[in-house]
Amino acid sequence: MMITEDMIADLEATFPKPEDMGLRAWGVETMLCTIPGVLTFKKLELNAGQKGGLQYHRKKDECGIVLSGEMIVRTISNDHQIEERLVQAGDVFHFSPGVVHQEEAVTDCVIIEASSPFINDRVRVEELFGLVAGQGLPSTKPGEEIAV
Repeated sequence: MMITEDMIADLEATFPKPEDMGLRAWGVETMLCTIPGVLTFKKLELNAGQKGGLQYHRKKDECGIVLSGEMIVRTISNDHQIEERLVQAGDVFHFSPGVVHQEEAVTDCVIIEASSPFINDRVRVEELFGLVAGQGLPSTKPGEEIAV
């Protein structure tokens, strides 16, 4: 197929500047690119020994690849037990809306994450499993999820 001038849109490529998303108890979250209404693309740097909340998302669908380091990913089995899996550089993960998950860095980790564009969609569930909620962002109330 030959490309002709009438096939080329009058659009320009963009080169977004990374944006620091603020202090996180577990490390650093950097927004690399946002495509409004489509996806967010982030870099997560987890410090060894730190973990995010045990949580799920109502609307957010997320996936990622571990670029460096090792971490434990906790999910909930069909019989409602916490399961752990060690993931390392090169491993890919996907959490559909409703999948309970938690990431804990064994070593310093760098992760690239892509997700549907909900930046504050989280439901913390530590108490359901007899765990004390750690530091971190709180649950979002239904209907208060923000899409970018």
